[in-house]
Amino acid sequence: MILGTVKGTIVSTRKFENLIGYKLLLVKPYSYEGEKTDMIVAADSLGAGIGELVLITTDNTTQHALERSAPVDAFIVGIVDAPPVIGK
Repeated sequence: MILGTVKGTIVSTRKFENLIGYKLLLVKPYSYEGEKTDMIVAADSLGAGIGELVLITTDNTTQHALERSAPVDAFIVGIVDAPPVIGK
């Protein structure tokens, strides 16, 4: 799983039929200071919003989390209540 912050939404006027009902969100993965990360487009059915910290599943585990089969590489499976605590 990946921890990340929702940075924006993706609007698609036309999309694959099985994607209808999923919101597409732009997520910046959580990283250590100085570590480079790429943005992820993740499907969401939980109602996550901009600025929220979310848990994302990727790869082949994504299809297990979906309500129906769809061409999705990343899916939001949780909205985090508190920021992570990292020890030294």
